[in-house]
Amino acid sequence: MIETGDLRKGSTIEVDGALYQVIEVEHLKIGRGSAQVRMKLRDLRAGHIVDKSVQAGSRFARARVERQPAQYLYAEGNLHYFMNTDTYDQFPLGKDQLGGALNYLRENATCNLLMFGDEPVGVELPAAVELAVTQTDPWVRGDTAQGGTKPAQLETGISVNVPLFVNAGDVLKIDTRTGEYLERANK
Repeated sequence: MIETGDLRKGSTIEVDGALYQVIEVEHLKIGRGSAQVRMKLRDLRAGHIVDKSVQAGSRFARARVERQPAQYLYAEGNLHYFMNTDTYDQFPLGKDQLGGALNYLRENATCNLLMFGDEPVGVELPAAVELAVTQTDPWVRGDTAQGGTKPAQLETGISVNVPLFVNAGDVLKIDTRTGEYLERANK
C-alpha cells in the first residue's frame, strides 16, 4: 500500500481495479477543513486522464509495473508494435495507450515497455531522442538583434522551436519530457 504523502509523478497505483500512472500530485489545506490531495492520473489501459481528489492519508494499492527493454517496430492502423529485445516477443499498443510518446517514436527506436504482469500498458521513453528536421524556414542574417527561434517540423510530424541556425536535414536532440530543443546531435 502507498499513502498519498508518498505519491510522486510516475508512480503507478490501482484504484477500483483500474491501473493509473500519477501525472501530478498537489497537497491542499484549506481553512479549518482536513487536508486534501488532488491528483491527475492517466489510465494506463484506456489512456484517458482522470482528476481525483482524496483525503490526505488515503492509501492505494501499489501497482507493480515492470520496465522491459524494447524496440519500436512499426505501425499498422491504430496499433503500434514493439518487440521485447530480451525475449523477441512482440506486443501491440494502441494510440491511446501511447499518448504523447508517439511524437518521439520512429521505427527501430529503443524504449522501455511498461508491463503489468503479462499485459503491456505503455512505454517509457529515454530522456532525449534524436530526430531529423524535415522542414524549416531559412535564416537570413540580420533577422534579429539577438538570438531567436523559429518553428521546425521534425520527422515524426511534431513542430518545435529551434535556434535560427538549424536547417532542414539537421539531426537534433529533443527532450521527451518537455518537447523542447536541447542541441544538435553529433552526426
